[in-house]
Amino acid sequence: MSEQGFSRRNFLKVSAIAGGGVMFGFHLLADANPAQHLADTLFSPNAYVSIDANGLITLMSPNPEIGQGVKTALPMILAEELDVQWDKVHVEMAPLDPSKFGAQVAGGSGAVRGRFMPIRTAGATARTMLITAAARQWGVPDSECTAENAFVIHKPTGKKLSYGELAAKAATLPVPTNVPLKDPKDFKIIGTRVHNIDNHKIITGQPLYGIDTRREGMLYAIVARPPAFGKTLKSFDDTETRKVNGVKNVVQAHNVVAVLATNTWAAKKGRDVLKVEWQDESKLESTADHDASFAELLSNKSDRPGRNDGDIEIALANAAYKIVEATYEVPALSHANMEPLNFFADVKGDKVELYGPTQVPSRLRGDVAKALNVPEANITLGMPRQGGGFGRKLQSDNGVEAALISQAAKVPVQMLWMREDDMQGDFYRPASMFKYRAAVNPITNEIAAWHFNGAVLAGGSAGKPDGFPAASIANYRADNHSLKTNIQTGPWRAPTSNSVAFADESFLDELAHAMKKDPIALRLELIEKGKNQPVGKGLSYDPVKYKSVLDLVAQISGWGKPQKPNTYLGFAAHYSFSTYAAHVAEVTKMKNGKLRVTKVYSAINCGRVVNQSGAETQVEGAIIDGLSHALFSKVTFDKGAVEQKNFNTYKFLRMKHAPIEVIVKFVPSEDAPTGLGEPGLPPIAPAVGNAVFAATGIRYRKLPFEFEKA
Repeated sequence: MSEQGFSRRNFLKVSAIAGGGVMFGFHLLADANPAQHLADTLFSPNAYVSIDANGLITLMSPNPEIGQGVKTALPMILAEELDVQWDKVHVEMAPLDPSKFGAQVAGGSGAVRGRFMPIRTAGATARTMLITAAARQWGVPDSECTAENAFVIHKPTGKKLSYGELAAKAATLPVPTNVPLKDPKDFKIIGTRVHNIDNHKIITGQPLYGIDTRREGMLYAIVARPPAFGKTLKSFDDTETRKVNGVKNVVQAHNVVAVLATNTWAAKKGRDVLKVEWQDESKLESTADHDASFAELLSNKSDRPGRNDGDIEIALANAAYKIVEATYEVPALSHANMEPLNFFADVKGDKVELYGPTQVPSRLRGDVAKALNVPEANITLGMPRQGGGFGRKLQSDNGVEAALISQAAKVPVQMLWMREDDMQGDFYRPASMFKYRAAVNPITNEIAAWHFNGAVLAGGSAGKPDGFPAASIANYRADNHSLKTNIQTGPWRAPTSNSVAFADESFLDELAHAMKKDPIALRLELIEKGKNQPVGKGLSYDPVKYKSVLDLVAQISGWGKPQKPNTYLGFAAHYSFSTYAAHVAEVTKMKNGKLRVTKVYSAINCGRVVNQSGAETQVEGAIIDGLSHALFSKVTFDKGAVEQKNFNTYKFLRMKHAPIEVIVKFVPSEDAPTGLGEPGLPPIAPAVGNAVFAATGIRYRKLPFEFEKA
C-alpha cells in the first residue's frame, strides 16, 4: 500500500518520562508544505499512543463522544495495527488540538469512516518502529521479528521484548514510510464485540458528563430567554429575584438574563420571580402559516430544479398514462437530548477555561473568542462524554452563552438549561412538505415519469435530487423550495434524509401497489435500470451495494412468504452517509384492535464493521429513535412559541410501544467503514407506514402517525 511520506518532525514527538518511556504522536498526512497540510486538515485525522517504561499503553480518542461509540471504535483500530491486547490498554479522550488531531468533530457519521485508514497507518508505523528497535538490539533482520500482544518476538529463537522495553530506542529511529498494514484475515480486534469503554463509569454514576462539572467558587446559572421567536429583551426587574435564598447575582448577557445562585434550585426559583418584559422584533410565526405557505410553494415549480431528466410535462400529460399523486408532511422536531444543554465557563480577564458538551469544539472555541474578543490561544476547552447530540451540539450557543455570563458576572459558572428552555430554544429539524406526481405506462407497467416537489422551512434542500430512484426513470424532475423564517433550524440526525426518505419510500410503495408489483421487486427493477441504462448524469449510489441490502433484508424477514395471522410487513430502504440501509417493519393487530410494531428487520451495508457490538447498538438506537418520532413526536409553533413545552406533550416512545425484537444484519464487506450513526434512522418511518397500509389499507402521509396512542 502506498502512503504519503511522513516527516520525522511531524510524526514523532519524544518526551522524557519517568524510567525512559516515549510518546508516539501521530500527525497524519503531513508533508513538507505547511500551507497544503493546513488545507487538508479537515479530514486528515490522527491519533496517538503513549507507551511508558512499564509497558502501559494509553490510546487517545480524538473525536467527541456523543454516544456513537467512537471513544471505543477509534482506539480499537489503533490497537489492532499496534498489535496490543484490548484489555491491556487505557483509553482517554484526546485534548482539543487541531494541529495534532485535525478536525475533532462529531457529525455527519464521519469519525470512523474519516479516520479508519490514517489511524491504521499510525498504528502500523508504531508497530514497525518497535520491531525495528528490537531487531537492532538483537542484531537480526527485521523480517525475523514479529509483533504480538505488545511484545516483539524473534521467531527463530523465541526471544521477546515488551513495547515498554523498546519504546525509548524506537524513538531514536527514522520514521518509515509505506509501512505494511495487517492483512484483514489476521484481525483480532476489528470486527469483534467490544463493550463501550465507559460502560462501568456510566452504570456506576461516575462524573462523565458536562452537567457533572463542579469547581471551587462556581455558581449555577439559569437563564431567562425570549419566550418566542421574534421577541427580544426590552427590560427586566430583578428585585424579587435577589431576595431568593441562594441567589448571588443577576446579569444580562446580550439578549438574555442569567440568575446565578449556589445551587440550581435557587437559580430556578430566582428566575421564576424575575420580571422580564419582552418586545416584538419580527413576525411571530405559527405552524398553520408555514403549512399554508408550503402548499402555495408546491403549486409551482422551482426556478432551478435540482435535477431535470427528459420532459416530465409531456409524460404527465400523456392521456394513456396512469397518474399517481400524493402529498406528504413532516413536522419540526426537537433534538431533546437526555442531557439538557449545559456548559462550564470561567473567564478571568483574557484567559478562558471552558468545559462542556459540543460536537464542534474547535468552532465553539473560535466563536467564544469572537464573542469575548479574546485570543483563541487563551482559551482552553475540555471535552466530556455527552448525553446525546443528534446535531443540536453542532451549534455553539451553549458555550458562548456560558462564557458571556461568566464574563459579565466575573465568576466561574455552570450554565444549565431547563427542559422547557431546551424545547423553546432548539435549532429544530425543519418542517417539510412534499408533493409527488408519477406517470405509469400501462403497456409496459413501468414508471414513465417522476416529479418531486419539496418545500422546507429555512434554508437547505427539501430533498435529495440525485437520490434513488434518479437515473432509473426517463423523465425525472426534482424541485426544491425554501420558506424564509425567523425560527431556528439546523441539522437533526440524518439531515434531509430523515424527512425525504419517509416521502420517497412511501410514494414508491404507493406506486408498487398501483402497478400491482411487489415493493421490493419494483425497487430491484429500478436499480437494475439505473445500473444498465442510467439516465442523465447517472447514479449517485452503488447499485450493487443498494441491491445487497434489499436482498439481505428480504431473506432475514421472510419477505414474500406467508406471515403469522394478524401480522403485516412493510419495506423501505435509503442511502445516506455512504451507507445502505433497508428495513422491514412487522406490524401486528393486537387483540384490543390496536396496531403495534412488533419486530424490525434491518440490513446494513456500511463497509467493514469495526465494533460488532457498537455497530448493532447504533442501528438499533437509530431505529428506536426514528420509530419514536414517526409515531409520536412533533414541534408546532403558535405566535413564535413552541407548543410542546416538555416531555408530557413532546411525546416519546414508551417501552410498551417498542418492538419486541430488532434484528440487525450487516452485509459482509472488505471495504473501509462508512457512516453508521445516522443511516439506520431514515427508512424506519416509511417501513412502518407501509406496514400499516398492508394491515389496514389506510395510507398515513403525515408524521407523526399517532395510530398508537399512549
